[in-house]
Amino acid sequence: MGTYRHMIGRFSTLLALTLLSSAPVAAASPAEQRGKAFALNNCARCHSIDRVTASPLKIAPPFRVLHKRYPIETIGEALAEGIYTGHPSMPEFQLDPDQIGDLLAYLKTLE
Repeated sequence: MGTYRHMIGRFSTLLALTLLSSAPVAAASPAEQRGKAFALNNCARCHSIDRVTASPLKIAPPFRVLHKRYPIETIGEALAEGIYTGHPSMPEFQLDPDQIGDLLAYLKTLE
């Protein structure tokens, strides 16, 4: 009977540690959530918008590497002025200041 209780105790401890280690460190801010939603709705068809997957369109860089290629501020300026280049099939678009702030907040979570 003691061995059974010991096994249950170890299992409970292991389960608790697993749940704690898989919990997010901090909840995403509203701006980060809006930025992720924008990326999902407007960018994910071509770009990987997470930390691990490949971009659906090979020439479209994953969002997680953008900060290595360009300073985030430069990306914000390009978004404000309108991105007309990028990869050849990238649509032209221009974001408003709130959308830019939200998207940049999300991009920073991927650094």
